[in-house]
Amino acid sequence: MSIRLAVVDGHPLTRYGLAGLVAEHDDIEIVAEWGSVAAARAIVDVRPTVVTIDVDLPDGDGLRLARECRDRDPDLGIVVLTSSARDDILFRALDSGVSAFVEKTAPMAEVLGAIRHASVAATSFTATGLLHALTRKRDAETRFALSPREHEVLLLLRDGLSVPAIARSTYVSPSTAKTYVARLYEKLGANNRAQALMTALRHGLIRHDELPAVI
Repeated sequence: MSIRLAVVDGHPLTRYGLAGLVAEHDDIEIVAEWGSVAAARAIVDVRPTVVTIDVDLPDGDGLRLARECRDRDPDLGIVVLTSSARDDILFRALDSGVSAFVEKTAPMAEVLGAIRHASVAATSFTATGLLHALTRKRDAETRFALSPREHEVLLLLRDGLSVPAIARSTYVSPSTAKTYVARLYEKLGANNRAQALMTALRHGLIRHDELPAVI
């Protein structure tokens, strides 16, 4: 029985390339192609074995769509295809419950391997760069070495609290709270809240879905 593959990608050239790749292999057939999150809602009617989803779609977040697909169907194979293999995106994909994470520039054998893996092990995550990403995350945690208090302040900054509000939340004086924030900025090599949060995001100290809509 062949793998029923659906493709969600905003770039027609990517969809065309996947169709050409799959056409050479009898065990995979493309049953649907969509270029947006809205169009991909039809996945419930098509019921593919595996779906490939681009991270950046014209009308929404591909990883949020992946999370919705996983919540709706635990047996669906989900392969994230991305042009950006940043560690924070990889960890978001892992948190979203996808089956595989592959760069669009990966060898054809790797893309096909990810699709086949997803068809038989939907809830088992695979990514070529996962081990290195985890190593970099551990190295970042060691390098930044945030104290429990500094990590608490980072989370409060993430939540949008001002320095006076941080002082009230942590039961310290405003001057002490200001010192905590300054020390955190220094460790992260940041000059302001936005830089601190983006550095923390890149190095896995906080997750993308924890960030406010506007930093």
